[in-house]
Amino acid sequence: MEGMIKVSYTVMCKNDVHIELELRQLLENEKVLKVIKSEFAKGLRNIDVLSKENTELLIKSHKTVFEFTAGKNDFADLLELAEEDARKHKRLKKECDGIELVDIVTVD
Repeated sequence: MEGMIKVSYTVMCKNDVHIELELRQLLENEKVLKVIKSEFAKGLRNIDVLSKENTELLIKSHKTVFEFTAGKNDFADLLELAEEDARKHKRLKKECDGIELVDIVTVD
């Protein structure tokens, strides 16, 4: 096969966060309610904080997406090639030693 593949990847770290919670859970927390009331209803009494819909919130680590190109013949080795690219550019650090492939796009 001739042609190139553009590969996008991120570096995974031990301290990465990925938490899903509902807005209802957030509004049940007294510390959060206190901050909301002090910021938006300062000096007012008997205030309720309500939500019309139950929205999901996502708290996750910000990830930088890195890219490199490889030949289509190297498709089976893309994870290894991504790790080599990360090592070559010194993206792997003490607590960050994994690679996650994000996207693979064929480039003609």
